[in-house]
Order: sequence, then C-alpha cells, then structure tokens
Amino acid sequence: MADIANNSEIFGPVASGLSFVAFAVIHFLLRPLTPNSVLKSGTQTTWKWRNICNSLVHSILTGTWAILSFYWHPKMAEDLIGTHSTSSLLLVSVSIGYFIYDFIDMLLNHRKRSSYELMIHHFFVIICFGLSVLTRQYIGYAVVALLVEVNSIFLHTRQLMIIKGVPRQHSGYRLNSLLNIGTFLIFRILTLGWMTRWLVIHRDQVPFFAYTTGSIGLAVIVLMSIVLFFRILDADFISKKVRNKKE
Repeated sequence: MADIANNSEIFGPVASGLSFVAFAVIHFLLRPLTPNSVLKSGTQTTWKWRNICNSLVHSILTGTWAILSFYWHPKMAEDLIGTHSTSSLLLVSVSIGYFIYDFIDMLLNHRKRSSYELMIHHFFVIICFGLSVLTRQYIGYAVVALLVEVNSIFLHTRQLMIIKGVPRQHSGYRLNSLLNIGTFLIFRILTLGWMTRWLVIHRDQVPFFAYTTGSIGLAVIVLMSIVLFFRILDADFISKKVRNKKE
C-alpha cells in the first residue's frame, strides 16, 4: 500500500472519493436509527440529527487517527512540510472526502446562516487539504489541524444532546460540557494558535499561494472558533448560573 501511495498521483483523490461515498452511505444507514422523538420534530431536525451523527463519526475517526499518526510516525512532527506516512496521507484524503460530502449535504438541505458559516470553513479546509494531498507537501501540518477534531467529538455530542432534549442539569450533559470546554482550549484554541505561529515562522519555506490560502483559511477558522467558544461558554456556564440564581 505504501508503494501505491508513493507512486500513484491518484491515491489521494481516489481515497477522497471513496470517503465521500462512505459518508453518504453512513448518512443513509442512520435513517432507521433515528429516534422517534427526533422524527416527530420535523424534517429539518431529522436531517440535522443525521448530519451531526455523521460528523461525530468523522470526528471520532480522524481525531483518534491524527493522534496515532504522530505516535506511529514521530519524525513527521520534526518536519511538517516534507515528511509523512501513507497512513497520514490517507487520513487527510479521507477527511477531504467527508468535508466535500458535508458541504454538499448542507448546500442541498440546510441553507441557513449557521450552515453558510460551516460551508465557508469547509471550503478553506478542502482547498488547503487538497493542495497538501496533491503536492504531497504539508501533510504533517494538515494532520496537526485534524487534532481539532478531538474537541469536535464533544461539540457534536453536545448538539445531539440538545436535539434529544437532554436537560442541561443532567449529569451526562454537565460532564460533556466540561470535556467540551477543556478540549476546546487544548485541541482547538492552542492547536490553532500553534499553527498560526508555525506558519509565520516558516513563511519563507511556504510558496506564496499556499501561504496566502493557509493564512486566510486559518484566520477565518480562528475567528469562528473564538466566537463559538464564547457562545458555548455563555450557554453552558454563564447563563446557566444566572438561571440558577433566579430560581
């Protein structure tokens, strides 16, 4: 497999295509698993539940895979530009397939402000990851970016709990809220901050187009992450304390 990946220029695109199909199949398989309480809430809520479940599968898969990629191939951490393993190349390719699928899924089924924000995020990720896979450069940097998916596990779990109507006072919701905030700071904020620092330090080693695209994409994602962090902090902790005091 390593020889195929290293010698074939279509390895990445083919893997992305198969990933696209796989996530479409997962979405289809989620239909009989949709809870009745969700089905009764309407078409949009039902679609949202399945879409988030699909995203949760991607986050569990790629978040875990990203951590293991550096464990399996520690030299990649020393050279994020030119060094990568077949596994890490496959990881980034699979992730591209998911983001393309999710982009199209939202475009067809959920044309609302929240989805447009995510589509902007997906657009930049697809461009940056695609450039990485096609050039076989910056694969390690892309894997660092996928460490953010560790936090996404708890973000998506939170969304599913809200859709299911789980009370915010429930012990499971409170535990997930704490894990969400903790991983948000470590795997999202710190990771994105480190990526920004790395890009600035290595700007002379990165071609102008890649540097510009990466900088714009990273700036957009950092801004979106900061806004999301304060929204969650307010909803799960600040407003919650205010409600408790009133009661």
